[in-house]
Amino acid sequence: MAEIKSHHMIHGTLTDYVTGERIVDTDDERYRQKLCRYLVEAKGYSKSDLAVGGKIETLFNGRFVVSRIDIVVIINNQRLMMIRYGPGSLVTRERPALAAARVFDPEYLIPVVVVSNGEDCEVLDTSTGKVSGQGLDSIPARRRLLELLEEPPIAGPVGDRREKELRILNAYDLELCCLGEPCPLPNAPEG
Repeated sequence: MAEIKSHHMIHGTLTDYVTGERIVDTDDERYRQKLCRYLVEAKGYSKSDLAVGGKIETLFNGRFVVSRIDIVVIINNQRLMMIRYGPGSLVTRERPALAAARVFDPEYLIPVVVVSNGEDCEVLDTSTGKVSGQGLDSIPARRRLLELLEEPPIAGPVGDRREKELRILNAYDLELCCLGEPCPLPNAPEG
């Protein structure tokens, strides 16, 4: 394997639980895989309900940022829950996760957003920004999200409000590693 300048510990490759594709094996990726497994095995989702590897690209103040969207739960063609993983404090992950759930789909808010460090999580209501649950057990089961299909979707922000959410996402997700540049990963277009 080629030498990659990065602060991410790369263990080789692993098979993605949802897609079956070979992906880079990092400590962070192991937590993402654990979350996908938990959703299927403990919360009743099928692998086909889970979309992994989404992203939102922003460019403000000369800073191009690719915000990773780890998991989006889609049932009956409607995005109902977004999960963003990040190591460390959950509180610092709330605002960019809310911004992402508000702008990911230009038509409507993804109603539930989860921030997780792989061991713990917070569940937030995207429209209010309020924490509605804490701990992995508080992640809504599939049957709970099915109830959300009965409610009309909430329109996403437009105009200046949408741009503000995108700016928030850009500022929070700008990642400069110890080398002072964006962290490269093999075959990553942003690396």
